[in-house]
Amino acid sequence: MNKKKIIALAVVFTVFCSITSCKKYLDIVPDNVAVIENAFKLRIEAEKYLFTCYSYLPKNGDGWFNAGMMSGDEIWLPQTDKAHWHPAFQIAQGEQNRSRPLFNEWGGDLKGANGGNNYLKMFRAIRHCNIFLQNIKDETKAPDLGIAERERWIGEVEFLKAYYHYYLMRMYGPIPLIDVNTLESSDPEGLYYKRAPIDETVNYLSALLDAATEKLPQRISDENKELGRITKPIALAVKAKLLLMAASPLFNGNSDYAGFKDKENTTFFNPVFDLKKWEKARDAAKAAIESAELNGSALYTYTNDSYGLSAETKTQLNIRNSVTTRWSTEHVWALSNSYFVNEALCMPPMAGIENVDRFQLQGVWGAPLKIAKMFYSKNGVPIEEDKTLDFGNYMQTRVANTSERFTIEPGFATARLNYDREPRFYADLGFDGSKWYMKDATSTSSDVNSVYVQSKNAERSGFGHFTNWNETGYFIKKLVHWESTTNTSNAPSWKSYPWPEIRLADLYLMYAEALNEVEPGSVTAISYVDRVRTRAGLKGVVESWTNYSKSPSKYTSQAGLREIIRRERLIELAFEGQRLWDLRRWKLSGEELNKDITGLSVLGKTAESYNIERTIFSQTFIAPRDYFWPVGDNEIRKNPKLVENPGW
Repeated sequence: MNKKKIIALAVVFTVFCSITSCKKYLDIVPDNVAVIENAFKLRIEAEKYLFTCYSYLPKNGDGWFNAGMMSGDEIWLPQTDKAHWHPAFQIAQGEQNRSRPLFNEWGGDLKGANGGNNYLKMFRAIRHCNIFLQNIKDETKAPDLGIAERERWIGEVEFLKAYYHYYLMRMYGPIPLIDVNTLESSDPEGLYYKRAPIDETVNYLSALLDAATEKLPQRISDENKELGRITKPIALAVKAKLLLMAASPLFNGNSDYAGFKDKENTTFFNPVFDLKKWEKARDAAKAAIESAELNGSALYTYTNDSYGLSAETKTQLNIRNSVTTRWSTEHVWALSNSYFVNEALCMPPMAGIENVDRFQLQGVWGAPLKIAKMFYSKNGVPIEEDKTLDFGNYMQTRVANTSERFTIEPGFATARLNYDREPRFYADLGFDGSKWYMKDATSTSSDVNSVYVQSKNAERSGFGHFTNWNETGYFIKKLVHWESTTNTSNAPSWKSYPWPEIRLADLYLMYAEALNEVEPGSVTAISYVDRVRTRAGLKGVVESWTNYSKSPSKYTSQAGLREIIRRERLIELAFEGQRLWDLRRWKLSGEELNKDITGLSVLGKTAESYNIERTIFSQTFIAPRDYFWPVGDNEIRKNPKLVENPGW
């Protein structure tokens, strides 16, 4: 072989070692032992390798690393100061590119413009899963490992392997299926992976999740040591999410990708709609719900009466605590490797709180006005549909009265948009004049005379700090634990919580969505939506639309109920990293992410000058290109079998 060929082969081997079974060295090595065989000699070492496979789970409790939370239009950061910017937020501003892809999970580099590395490398995670499965299935390895425990570990890693593939598919569309690792001894051609068709990928991952489910426990028995480990309800819930995604318009009968093929002329997307995919999604969601409820899952409700809280505050705590309560019964899957760490970015200093330090209470995560408008009126219907309440001039100010004292400070002038709204609006958002209940806000933990937001220019929560301010005027209350200690001259003491990756409310709405696609206008679908609405303090769909909507029969048609269910999901799961993926699978990103990001005029110092809608950023989403991340020039150059996503 000539010198050039030798160099080329060396490069190929170096590149693809990251997704092949390199026998001598591990990327994460138990006790720094570099030989694979030693990692499986005994149970204790094999368990360390099991946790290596777990270690690649995404840290979604940190907004920096949660692509769904920051890549869309749900949370906006200060525009003129980039201290809080990161790769996901750069994507939201149209900076994604193929030469150096942002939030690059394929290549494993999440480095942003201001630094902040996190090398998740999902293909490396899959390789570790394959190494583990190959060795632990050999009963001569780790001989002190019991049969039942071995079976459980196999199920856990089969799940992780499926989940890492699913995570990549949601982001990139067609992906390589790494069922087994390629051997070092393979010829260079064997080191190249090609992308698989979507239907093949879904079938493979569904079968892998089924295999895992059979081996997993129904519940965690040792909660002191094992909370966060994979169980049967978790595996079934992820399968339901996989099949719901596969049944949705982006993947089911999408003609936009009819010509998307690999270099061997294999078509990645089936352009023909298949109703059976919705049937599978329906059945998977129902199975996940039944398993979760059998395991004790239930929608969270606040029941503590010791503080004499008002009905309004209790309803808000139903909603806030469904996310922030540690290991809540509503959390089908909470990520023990990722606690929510961004409470300071959500909460600003407020009137009534001693701490005014804008480095400790930053409040920089802002919700655009279109998100604030998305929530229902107090009658449980969209504000643009409510026939009894007029939100036409939603920026007009009025003064709050005493009857509104648990949501808005009495005597405070704030925008019409902030009045007569559903409980989730007040539970999820803080705004100029809004009450923000915290347990330590008063000496008795009462919600009477509780703290409130003042966010006009130069006020406690307002513009004026050189780095930390809220660009839109709407703060993210939902993600702040109500028992965190903030009313102190010292630094806040945040009560963190494992990130709720999947809640029972999510499964209920998934089931309702799939049911309506199979059985248009399904009464059962409406009943599952109503479970979520009831916990949120609203009347049911039928009663609300019949009595208050300008389209009273909307829920009786498939299209109408579809719109209701989708909006219910966007409201219920707001700020949890779900909106981006829902808009994509529904093929609505081209509509929603081409709307301007607007907010209040945060430089204003009076109610009149502050409550004016202003354009902050003109977002651009190019369809169909932006529905999937680019694989990137570097990866395409490395692997001659890869093709780039359309438009990139």
